[in-house]
Formats: sequence, structure tokens, C-alpha cells
Amino acid sequence: MRARRERPRDPDHLIASAGDDTGWDWKFYRPYVALALDHDLPIVAANLSRRGAMRVAVEGWPAVFDAATIRKLRLEALPAELRRKQERAIAIGHCNLLPPDALLPRARAQIARDIVMAQAIGGSGARGVVLLAGNGHVRRDIGVPAWLAPGERRHSVSIGLLEAGDDGSAPAPGSFDFFALTEAAKRDDPCKELAKRTAPGAVR
Repeated sequence: MRARRERPRDPDHLIASAGDDTGWDWKFYRPYVALALDHDLPIVAANLSRRGAMRVAVEGWPAVFDAATIRKLRLEALPAELRRKQERAIAIGHCNLLPPDALLPRARAQIARDIVMAQAIGGSGARGVVLLAGNGHVRRDIGVPAWLAPGERRHSVSIGLLEAGDDGSAPAPGSFDFFALTEAAKRDDPCKELAKRTAPGAVR
């Protein structure tokens, strides 16, 4: 990457050169970018694009994956438990405001992201790799680890950074190898805005 060659130890220059206009808040990731530059480690964008995720939600698996991958991963016959948990996570993440028929397409998009990330980090071998992703993506039971090769999955470690709910409860067993439970960040209630957008007659 040109920016990295120009200023190999300048995380701000590298971040600025990315030209990101999606609202991504890079200040939270700057320490990791700086650490990678200090040790001359590769930095790889692992996620499926927003456009790709939207396509797989609407058009199905062939929008993103070839026939061989679909057969190999048995995407047309997803385990019922994985599908159920993904749909439940989507429902909760959208304040239980989505209609039932919207859950599977969105779950399919989430699964596609997990698979693409697993493909991006797979084969790292003895070098190792650190994936920075949302808690849903790093869950062992339904996230990226579920799509790693068996040997890589056995040697992977999943760490969740969770906000305490009203009951301060821990995640379900099997979701993470380790987790940290913190106080909830102060923010506007996202469910109020989502309720406006999903209300009958709302402009989407």
C-alpha cells in the first residue's frame, strides 16, 4: 500500500488514506493500527462489503459464493440450531421490531460475512492472526469460528467485549472462550429511531 510505504510508522496517515466515508469511527482502532505498523505486521480488511451482504440477503448464496463453496459448506442445508440462533440474534439486535420474514435474509447476510472473514483469516498457520470484529461475529457457536477448518477452530480463542444488560447476565455457554463485562455505554436509545423507520407507512 502506497500510504504505508510513504510513512511506514504513521497510523494517522494510513487511516486518512483509506478515504472511509461510511461513518466508521477509526479512533477506536487506531491503537491496533499503530501496533501493527510498529511491528511491521500485515493489516487485512476481512469483512464482506455492505453491498455484498445486501446482495446475499436479497438474492441468496450465489450472489457471493460459487457453487463449489456452497456445496462444500452445505449452505443450502444450514444446521437448524445455527439458523435459529442467528435469527434470534438478528431479532434482538433490531429490538424485536422486524417482521418474521425479514429475519432469514438478514441472518443469511450475517452468515455470509462470517464465512468471508473465516476465509480471510484461515490458513494463517504458525504466524497467527487477530480478527477485530463485533461480538456476534466472534461467537464460537455461530460466528466466524464456526466456519474455520476444524484444526484452526480448535486453536482459536474467542473473546467477547460485552455491555452489561439490566440484569448484568453473562452470555450463553459456548458463545465465547473469554469475555469481559463492562458498564453500558451512554447513548441514545437506538430502538426509538428504528421504531420510527419500521413503523407502517414510514419512508425507508
